[in-house]
Amino acid sequence: MTQPAEVSVDRSDVPEPTPAEDATAGEIPADLPHLLRELFSGRRGESHVVAIQDYPDPDAISSALAYREIARPFGIESDIVYDGLISHPENLALVNLLEIELIRFTEQIDLSRYDAAVFVDNQGTTTRLTGRLRNAGIPTFAVIDHHDPQDLLDPIFSDVRPLGAAATQFAEYLASGAFLELDPGNSVHVSLATALLHGLHSETSSLIRATGSEYDAAAYLSQFADRVLLERVLCVQKSRGTMETIHAALGRRILRGGLSLAGVGCLRWADRDAIPQAADFLLKEENVKTAIVYGMLAEGNGSESLIGSLRTNDATLAVDAFLKSALGMNSSGRYYGGGRLRAGGFEIELDFLAGAGDDTDEREEKWVIFDRQIRRKLFEAAGLDKKVE
Repeated sequence: MTQPAEVSVDRSDVPEPTPAEDATAGEIPADLPHLLRELFSGRRGESHVVAIQDYPDPDAISSALAYREIARPFGIESDIVYDGLISHPENLALVNLLEIELIRFTEQIDLSRYDAAVFVDNQGTTTRLTGRLRNAGIPTFAVIDHHDPQDLLDPIFSDVRPLGAAATQFAEYLASGAFLELDPGNSVHVSLATALLHGLHSETSSLIRATGSEYDAAAYLSQFADRVLLERVLCVQKSRGTMETIHAALGRRILRGGLSLAGVGCLRWADRDAIPQAADFLLKEENVKTAIVYGMLAEGNGSESLIGSLRTNDATLAVDAFLKSALGMNSSGRYYGGGRLRAGGFEIELDFLAGAGDDTDEREEKWVIFDRQIRRKLFEAAGLDKKVE
């Protein structure tokens, strides 16, 4: 598969980087935790909103929990907020078994009551809260993320490094001793370490794609984590919807030049997390280097979106640049897709074209058209045969 041209970014109006941005890949600057500690000390009594992606994964959930706990000793209270849905069985198990308090955004929530916003495991491009917080006049205090720089926000504190997981960053903060000392006899600390260890496990495919930093983080967290509880979270069975989606992906996949591409049709919104699981499954097939699975999701309120996930073993594929060049951006300048090393995703809202009610035929007709368009764009971006069968 050919690698697309890198997307150029105008950095003329981007503020000078914090020490984190100048760091060697994967290494935490020695003064970084202490810089955050100093900033916390000057913001005592504040209320922060921790914005995670609309459809949060274990890395985001555990990292947000970690932020809340390291800020609490400084008199800073934090709410973890998302504007979407938690549907993956493992994610639900993580939240329920560890009793993690998350707030799903509704129009009744007054965002103006927060003093600052914090973005963890994202840089504002995968959450609708970004625009809502901007409209409410809430400044961005921190961005802590392991994906490629997006340059969308202007935070006071920024730690954006090419690591395997955001959980790694928070494990490093905890290990530095700048915020709090984890106690194996403290149930809150045990839950935190267990959640972060699950975040590492999930984000790095059971540590197969981990760097040395992830192994160091896992070794540190394992001293405090509840292994029995972690096993209960990891052993949650797949739902029937997930199994049906994987079956559809197998039956509809198109194999071309190491790329396995599958449109799985129309799905319920609750089965959204089946798409990345299907992509993970297709990647296991012989001679497949990259797998992309996508489908059309319908929500109860009539809104519809095209959702896709990419998984790859091809070290030469720049996932973020590939998806951005393949799918472009909307009228407000927001890219439809993006990613990191070996994984990515995209979401395209159908806007006024959405809503077929109970008319299954109309929805299927739309799907046929969108399916053809998505396949064509992805094959062309991959430099493969432009003919879509």
